[in-house]
Amino acid sequence: MAETENTVSSLADLKDLTASAPVAAAPSEGGEVAAPVRTGPAAVIRAREVDAQGRSYATGRRKDAVARVWLKPGSGKVTVNGRDQEVYFARPTLRLVINQPFEVAGREGQYDIVCTVKGGGLSGQAGAVKHGIAQALSKFEPELRSAVKAAGFLTRDPRVVERKKYGKAKARRSFQFSKR
Repeated sequence: MAETENTVSSLADLKDLTASAPVAAAPSEGGEVAAPVRTGPAAVIRAREVDAQGRSYATGRRKDAVARVWLKPGSGKVTVNGRDQEVYFARPTLRLVINQPFEVAGREGQYDIVCTVKGGGLSGQAGAVKHGIAQALSKFEPELRSAVKAAGFLTRDPRVVERKKYGKAKARRSFQFSKR
């Protein structure tokens, strides 16, 4: 009999079903009641994805770079291709890009990162590592997913280099015109 109550035959039934879902108020850090959190069928509860060693794994991509990222609780050490992040990403801006997901989630210095990166340049690799860290962090602590997603770190940046066309010097640049 319970199956017939949850059956949706039209959009009006769906509206009634989501409206009748119980709503719980979640307290924020200041002790105030924040936006309501749905606990009924509309709420998606994600499971924590951790391997046997207690790590979460994710793949990050940006331009031509692909990063494989393993995240585990630790002291905040980031290792990229067997080297420390200060050695691999010498520019401070690239290190800032990598640490952005931790700043948004408020988890600076709480996780160790081991990652391998292939393809692309240093900027694309840093973006790929950031994407992988954000995904691994949301798998390790599913409650952080909304904060990381709101910052836009879970979305893969689709911009890539445009290919060179025939009859052109580059992707769009033409050869110099000569009147005579």
